Parts: sequence; C-alpha cells; structure tokens
Amino acid sequence: MKYKRFEDVPVWQDGADLAVAIFELTEDPVFRNKGDIANQVQRAGLSISNNIAEGFERGTTQELITFLYYARGSAGEVRSVLAVCDRMRALTHLKSQIADLKSRAESVSRQLRGWADSLQNTDIKGQRYLNEKSRAGYEQHRRADAFMEKLKKVNEEAMAKRKAGQPTGPSPASPSRA
Repeated sequence: MKYKRFEDVPVWQDGADLAVAIFELTEDPVFRNKGDIANQVQRAGLSISNNIAEGFERGTTQELITFLYYARGSAGEVRSVLAVCDRMRALTHLKSQIADLKSRAESVSRQLRGWADSLQNTDIKGQRYLNEKSRAGYEQHRRADAFMEKLKKVNEEAMAKRKAGQPTGPSPASPSRA
C-alpha cells in the first residue's frame, strides 16, 4: 500500500501513541526527583514519530531509509531508558506500565526494520527524482496495467459464459430484407 501522508502510516501512528504514553507515564510525581530521566525518555519517544515524518517528507527513498534507522535508534533509546527505570526501586509501582512501553517500543522497532528492509530492495528512488519523462513512463505503465486487468476480466466473463453454454461473441447480424 502506498501512503500519501506520514500520518496514515501505521508505524508513525504507533510511534506517536508510544510518545503520548511515555508523556503520561512521566507525569507520575516520582519522576520529579530523578534528574533528567523523564526528559530523556520523552525526547527519545517523540523522536521516533518525528524521524519517520522527516524521512517521509524528504522525497528520496535513501533519505527515508536513513531516517527510519534514526527512528529505530530512538526506539532503542526508549527501551534502554525504560530498562533503567525498571531497575529503580522508586519506580516499582510502575513496573507493568514500563514493561508495556518497552514492548511497544520493540514492536515499533520491528516495524521500522521491516519497512526499511523492503525499501532497500526496491529500485524506486523517490518522489524528488520524478520528472516529466519518468511521470509519463509511470502513467503509461499504470494505464497498461489497468488495460491488462480489464482484458483479464473480459476473458474471465467469456469463459464463464462458455461454461454456461451462452454465446460469447457479438450477435450475428440478421439478414436484411429489401
């Protein structure tokens, strides 16, 4: 499936939801006296969806791949900070929430890796490289595919009619009487 907006991409949505959940977790008063840890995990969490958006908007496949790996790095950073939080006695009352967020960050990381892997095996350079000639070629290819699909449907309908014993071609013209 092709997405026209980064907001429609499922991994961006999951990354944004993860960032919101991180901000909600760090509203717990215990984070107030723990140095910069809340700010660090918030920035890393927000960086996931921001890097996906920036890469998506860059216009080249290679830059998108680069930013997907930045986002993946941020997901790893989220997991690392949460792993430290998980070891802190003062945060034991948040263990289940922390475990859930680590799992969600890992899921986002897997999605990003899958997307990046699929893009690395494509010859699509990206929107920035489109010009009139490549657009015309793309449009011609799209029309040819649509024609072949229509031809396939007509053929399938004709085969179904043959099986049912119905005529498949045009009706023979009746002789004219002059």
